[in-house]
Amino acid sequence: MRLVLFDCDGTLVDSAKLIHEVMARTFVDFGYMRPDVSETKAIIGLTLDIAIARMQGKPHVDEEALAMTAHYKATFSGVRAEPGFQEPLFPGIDAMMARLEREDDLILGAVTGKSRRGLDLIRAAHGFDKTFFVSRTADDCPSKPHPAMVMECCSEAGVDAARTVVIGDAIYDMQMAKAAGASAIGVSWGYASVPELVEAGADHILRTPADLLEWLEISDA
Repeated sequence: MRLVLFDCDGTLVDSAKLIHEVMARTFVDFGYMRPDVSETKAIIGLTLDIAIARMQGKPHVDEEALAMTAHYKATFSGVRAEPGFQEPLFPGIDAMMARLEREDDLILGAVTGKSRRGLDLIRAAHGFDKTFFVSRTADDCPSKPHPAMVMECCSEAGVDAARTVVIGDAIYDMQMAKAAGASAIGVSWGYASVPELVEAGADHILRTPADLLEWLEISDA
């Protein structure tokens, strides 16, 4: 049995436009310049308060970062409901997940910097309600790249980290996987570049979602 853990933003869903718009409005509402989208993409995957503090250039989360985090959360649903700010699946994800769900020797899970509510919205929107046997969010564990999300999923699923694969688009996903002793698989369609993923420890890079099943078969041979 193998455990396959998916990051969400930038891996399963293309949420950069939504996240950036909410982040930009938050920064403007607190008197800051509107950040560039590249700044937002660089922090996607981190827990929200840490992400905001990092965008501000602060070494630690302070009271303002916490206030901005609360404002972001209060703003998110309204922006998400506006036209053009949904979180679509990346091309090929739906077919890939359907194939993986049919594999009896795989347990699927999610490890995400989203809140539990955010993950639940994605699951409901894309028919993943019963897809993930285990999941950990920013509400449950320390921020990536801390290995707790992976380690807790392994413990709950009863699968050793050596038999676990983390799929993600961020350097934090790769670092988290390696810290936990799991395989780190980067995706080329997300928000970090392939060289950044390789430097962060990626064991393999997927060029398309369809490549995952082939890699799983080869790596388990």
